[in-house]
Amino acid sequence: MNRPVDTDLPAALLAEARTRTDTILEEWAVRLANQVPGAEGQGLAYALVGPGKRIRPALVMAGYRSVGGRDDGIAVVAAAVETVHTYSLVHDDLPAIDNDDLRRGRETCHKVYGEAMAILAGDALLTAAFEMIGETTGVEEKRLLKVLLEVTGAAGSTGMIGGQVVDMESEGKTISFPELEYIHTHKTGRLILASVRCGALLGSATAAELGSLTAYAEATGLAFQILDDILDVEGSPEEMGKPVGGDAEKGKATYPALLGLAESKASCDELVKSAIKALEGFGEKAEPLRQIASYIISRRS
Repeated sequence: MNRPVDTDLPAALLAEARTRTDTILEEWAVRLANQVPGAEGQGLAYALVGPGKRIRPALVMAGYRSVGGRDDGIAVVAAAVETVHTYSLVHDDLPAIDNDDLRRGRETCHKVYGEAMAILAGDALLTAAFEMIGETTGVEEKRLLKVLLEVTGAAGSTGMIGGQVVDMESEGKTISFPELEYIHTHKTGRLILASVRCGALLGSATAAELGSLTAYAEATGLAFQILDDILDVEGSPEEMGKPVGGDAEKGKATYPALLGLAESKASCDELVKSAIKALEGFGEKAEPLRQIASYIISRRS
């Protein structure tokens, strides 16, 4: 892309998102561990406070600020979105799905606490996310309900689970480009879309603003997953915090497998251009969103 990447801006926003989100996640880890005795409680805490880039919480905050929001309840909702993401990772890593031993540079939840406890921990994390949203204060109930519906739609059969089902059913098969795009926009893109839209909804976005931010987030979410596909081919385990090459080994449907690396990279570039173009009417308030989009395709993990 011709647009320069200001690495300081996304780094600062991601650092803020990590600090604010992690504080809430640590409090909830203690709360959940105290509620659930034994290994499941420990597994909950282990999964919830694990390291991560916190891109989704950063998108919640950036989406909120792009429409003039001033932080009422935003950190809790951002933490809830990250909790949904964490639940999905715990379940994705299970032997019945991706069978991964490493995640974010450390052993996966089921490797430490066993499959049964990892399943239960993931279930508990998903429901805890909705509890977080329900307990959010300082936000108009009507807006909070919209956020809740946004997150449930992203997490359920119309979002992440729907994408995961098609992803699993496509292993070892040749699928069409629309089927591949469906997997990516649902399995990964749907929660990224929800992150931006939740921030916008909390910030009382107009219908026009919400439409533009939706277009931004759809393009950004797809670019994010395409780059993940690319990094699984040419990334390093040290950078990724997990083994690479697993997609090809499992016969997964990916952009490089269907289109090749060069065309996959070109698709990423075009999607980010589209995402940034969708923000033309927002001015400087949306600069964090622009920079996150650019950061997403420059990252190495």
